[in-house]
Amino acid sequence: QVQLVESGGGLVQAGGSLRLSCAASGLTFSAYAMGWFRQAPGKEREFVGAINWSNDNTYYSYSVKGRFTISRDNAQNTVYLQMNSLKPEDTAVYYCAADRQIVVLTTGPRYWGQGTQVTVSS
Repeated sequence: QVQLVESGGGLVQAGGSLRLSCAASGLTFSAYAMGWFRQAPGKEREFVGAINWSNDNTYYSYSVKGRFTISRDNAQNTVYLQMNSLKPEDTAVYYCAADRQIVVLTTGPRYWGQGTQVTVSS
């Protein structure tokens, strides 16, 4: 059974930083592209960023590019989302996602985590 477990969310002031982690189990982690999505209250879930299996290509939404960085540790079966220069509009539940194909991951990944709340105060 595939499990993706996010951690690291919390409350931070605008301009601050947080690092989210997602620990994966039940899959061959190094064979999967990994990504992050978020959903703000009253809005649809949106793509944040993704990283391919070999850790050498990353993709970001326009709204976070230059502020957020995705990385992964295949030895630890963990993917990270470093979030800097946070804004109140970054407030959302952040979800980890996995799929074998990065193109599929960006629109409809096979596996989802349960989410972790990030709140940015102004």
